[in-house]
Amino acid sequence: MTNLHLAVALDGAGWDPAAWRAPEARPAELFTARYWTQLVAEAEAGKLDFVTIEDGLGVQTDDPGQVQGRLDAVLIASRVAPLTHHIGLVPTATVTHTEPFHISKAIATLDYVSRGRAGWRVQLSARAHEAQHFGRREIPEINPAFPVREHVRELYDEAADYVEVVRRLWDSWEDDAEIRDAATGRFIDRDKVHYINFEGRFFTVKGPSITPRPPQGQPVVTALAHNEIPYRFAEKAADVVYVTPVDAADAHEIASQVRVRHVFADLVVFLEPTSTAARQLPSDAHVFAGTPAQLADLLLEWQAAGISGFRLRPGRLPDDLRGITRGLVPELQSRGVFRHEYQEDTLRARLGLERPANRYAAVEGARVA
Repeated sequence: MTNLHLAVALDGAGWDPAAWRAPEARPAELFTARYWTQLVAEAEAGKLDFVTIEDGLGVQTDDPGQVQGRLDAVLIASRVAPLTHHIGLVPTATVTHTEPFHISKAIATLDYVSRGRAGWRVQLSARAHEAQHFGRREIPEINPAFPVREHVRELYDEAADYVEVVRRLWDSWEDDAEIRDAATGRFIDRDKVHYINFEGRFFTVKGPSITPRPPQGQPVVTALAHNEIPYRFAEKAADVVYVTPVDAADAHEIASQVRVRHVFADLVVFLEPTSTAARQLPSDAHVFAGTPAQLADLLLEWQAAGISGFRLRPGRLPDDLRGITRGLVPELQSRGVFRHEYQEDTLRARLGLERPANRYAAVEGARVA
């Protein structure tokens, strides 16, 4: 059996809404750089492939008894990047209401700061109250008579265009566009910086980016998908898709449906034999409560069903993150299915993704004046 890929999803005090009240929780530190740096350092000590950082355009809940508020995920990742060395950093950034030009340079900058370890979790916003933060478009309120499926399809079509624009902007500078020749006074070769001239249903973007091509060429694009419409979006736009099977048979069915290089299964994880929170927690993903050995059994069963990796959502931070890094990882290592040390320098390489050729490198007549 081949080595599996393992990531963790970091969100506030953990995926259990009551996690901030757990004995080891640190709710007073949720909005500090130190808190996030220590979580990512723990994940890196466990030799995990990458971390994702949750974000959104609205508060998580109206319940005053739960964590509300977030720091910006891309800025967290950029702050953590210089203090880590190997682990991939995959912040969430929402495409609805934002501009692809801004996200392209933010993720490209993260790739430079992390020296090739950046990714991006693409997220939509389908809520009316989030649209009201921007005041530029209306998102209708969802009700029983509303055609939800067509509305969602439209948002995913927009997201696909958005990702395409971002990818083209990443390619708008060729790898050797920067000359930095003090003798001739030429910093760039202007023939190697290109207009992208994208014209679609949702965006018209001339380009080029103001940020040179990222170290990975294309940072890793990821997306969460629960059903057919987001599955098709992921096939168009993503390198990694997170899915939510309920058991091994469901994992096999999903893996056979989704044509994406890496299909990661999401699980909410409580690493203890019994957990009241796990039994009561409603979630879009399977909720696991048990020992590291039992979780290892489940992961290997799902891997055999066609899943290439796993994104584990710790129920409580830092407890269940430590359970992953200090319990699950040694268990997987003892079975010969997880790394003991990092080998690859970039996130793409760790996932077995080639560094892509620049789509504009052979294009003539696209020079920026």
